[in-house]
Amino acid sequence: METLVTGSIAYDYLMRFPGSFQQHFIPDELHNMSLSFLVDDMTKHWGGVAANIAFTLAKFDQRPKLMGTVGRDFGDYRRWLEGHGVDCSTVIQIDDVFTASFFANTDDDNNQLAFFYGGAMNLARNYCIADIVRQRPDLVVISPNDPVAMVKLCDECRRLSLRFIYDPGQQVARLNGDELRRGLRDAFMVVVNIYEASVIYEKTGFTLDDLREQAKIVVITESEKGSKIYCEDDIIDVEAFPPTAIADPTGAGDAYRAGFIYGLSKRLPLRLCAQIGALSATYALEVIGTQNHAFTRVEFVERFRSLADDAGQLEPLLAAG
Repeated sequence: METLVTGSIAYDYLMRFPGSFQQHFIPDELHNMSLSFLVDDMTKHWGGVAANIAFTLAKFDQRPKLMGTVGRDFGDYRRWLEGHGVDCSTVIQIDDVFTASFFANTDDDNNQLAFFYGGAMNLARNYCIADIVRQRPDLVVISPNDPVAMVKLCDECRRLSLRFIYDPGQQVARLNGDELRRGLRDAFMVVVNIYEASVIYEKTGFTLDDLREQAKIVVITESEKGSKIYCEDDIIDVEAFPPTAIADPTGAGDAYRAGFIYGLSKRLPLRLCAQIGALSATYALEVIGTQNHAFTRVEFVERFRSLADDAGQLEPLLAAG
């Protein structure tokens, strides 16, 4: 399956705060809030939602195309992604700006405060799929990106009858109700976490039932509680797979999406798609950084089978490895 993953490509600056954010917020004084959190360490990593999804997807028997805008500092990052099986021929490099940057601070309760500098990503609105991609993709992933670009990409997918996954993620904070409704309409699949779903309901006026009418498949992730899949009249509950330890939660959702997309590419049952996503997320949770998890296809299947029954349906993954 030819998969085009669109969205942010960024550098991640990940910090750890030795305490709880909640202890420092005074509810009655939030309108006067001025806080600074002294962190113990900071690390720099490859990141960006689209790049993270493509990175994990490439760990399976896939070579996803990555579409996004980057700056003049992308050289090493391009070599990293290409070296791990991601097709960067559809990445647009703009030499008079820098690549986007994500700054995340995580506390001891794994709560997170994050800020994102758009950089080159802000120019993604100037490019469309038809201008960049020669071969018609079987599936387009529309993940967090420049908000205008996200709306335009959804419109283009509908116009060209391209099957697309709408994954608004953190951009639900920036997208207004009309923009969200426009993105949701006629999507093949919508995937959001439970908080993002709540924001969508508030901004669009939709209920869960309304959301289910917009897309063929709706997936709502609930962190350690797992995920729920809504498809036609079915509701499928899928448990998370426990990590050996949580090093950092950043990127777990992106890994989940990659595993799910792999399952879709192999026409696997939706429950199994979500389970593959859940184990992919677990690998991401166990390391710091969104592209530092590692597994062979054989290791993935062995670990999966120690936790759940795939009824032999992961054999093609072993053959590919």
